[in-house]
Order: sequence, then C-alpha cells, then structure tokens
Amino acid sequence: MSAEQQPQPPGQGQQARRRRRGRRRSHGQRNAELWRQSPPLDKPAPIIPARDPAAVLRSLGTPPLQGHGALVDYYLATVVERAAGVAAALAATAGVLGSAEADEE
Repeated sequence: MSAEQQPQPPGQGQQARRRRRGRRRSHGQRNAELWRQSPPLDKPAPIIPARDPAAVLRSLGTPPLQGHGALVDYYLATVVERAAGVAAALAATAGVLGSAEADEE
C-alpha cells in the first residue's frame, strides 16, 4: 500500500474538508469601509448606581447547593457588589456618574 492509499483515522478526512470549506470566499462580498468617518456619538446618559446591587440575586432565592446555600449567597452578593462598585468608579472616571437625587428632580 502506498502512502496515498493508507487508510486515515476516522474523522481526519472530514476535518480537512471543513478546513478547505472555510477558506472559500463568496464572490459577491465587498470590502468594508473601515476607515470612513463615523457620526458623532450622542452625549451619554448619566449612570446611576443601584442602591442594592444584590437585590436581583436575592429575588432568585438561594442557589440549589445542598449545605452551601448561605455561603454561596454571600459570595455571589459580594461579587455583584464589587462589580457595581467598579462600574461606578469607571463611570465617575468618565464623568458620567449620576445620582438618584438628581434623577428624582
């Protein structure tokens, strides 16, 4: 048997066909205008931090982990509160941090 006629392991022929298939381009495809001017962005709305970021998690109930539910609640709430704090810090850095009092007026 020559090297060309040796049986291939199952699946290798299919992988080669998939790779070849992915290289084909459609002839109707046009180049995107990557360097065109984009329209100016609107002024961003102020970002108001949530008073209780973990409220949504608590509304879902305790996770179904036997014996670890309260601990998981604590860790998930901690992560969500930390993420909300980082988001508020980023909003303050960008100058778009709002307040709940300004929204009520």
